[in-house]
Amino acid sequence: MTAVITGGSRGIGLGIAKELLKNGFTVVLSARKISGEIDKLEAEYSGKVFFVQCDISDIGDIEKLVSFVKEKFGKFDLLVNNAGVAPKVRKDILEISPEDFDFVTDINLKGTFFVTQKFVPLLMENGNARIVNISSMSSYTASVNRGEYCVSKAGISMITKLFAARLAEYGISVLEIRPGIIETDMTAKVKEKYEKMIDEGITPIRRMGQPEDIGKCVASIAAGNFDFCTGTVIDCDGGFNIRCL
Repeated sequence: MTAVITGGSRGIGLGIAKELLKNGFTVVLSARKISGEIDKLEAEYSGKVFFVQCDISDIGDIEKLVSFVKEKFGKFDLLVNNAGVAPKVRKDILEISPEDFDFVTDINLKGTFFVTQKFVPLLMENGNARIVNISSMSSYTASVNRGEYCVSKAGISMITKLFAARLAEYGISVLEIRPGIIETDMTAKVKEKYEKMIDEGITPIRRMGQPEDIGKCVASIAAGNFDFCTGTVIDCDGGFNIRCL
């Protein structure tokens, strides 16, 4: 079994890769830059880890990634759209520039859409393939100091529904995982703030999530445990989604 994971060199993507490797998958990881963690994985899982440098905001890079997978494997089993960026600087929505907006949405939203579109022919070759889109609790939670990020993640929710509706006839299921507050490089700068909020009860499960928490959800989907589901959302967020009085 083979999986392609975008944004797979660190954070959530790396956590997903580790869980899939434990479950016997071969993984193709893409990212704008390679990390030392990839070298460690390659050493531990010899012949099971491949890295392709890819900026998914660049359609040419996406096509290069697709070509690699096609030439190496012909078809594959699982696409995990994980690549994403946060704003370079958090700004009030009244101050965001078009350049700020484009930087985030070109990768998170446009990139996710076209990675999915370009990989569909290879997924169709499988007959029972799966796509997992990693969005965020920000897809429905307004943060006015990073509005472009929220918009991009809300868009991924619709990408999930669109491709789920379009690809069901080909045996391809499409699911969305919405991570909550996950301990990664992206949240490192605001870790103290989030830990305080968690201690005060913003999530019923009082800890930050870990990349492997998301990885375990993906591994369960990859194992076929959700094959009667498509267009479905899995909230992996410590219970943040619960409305309490």
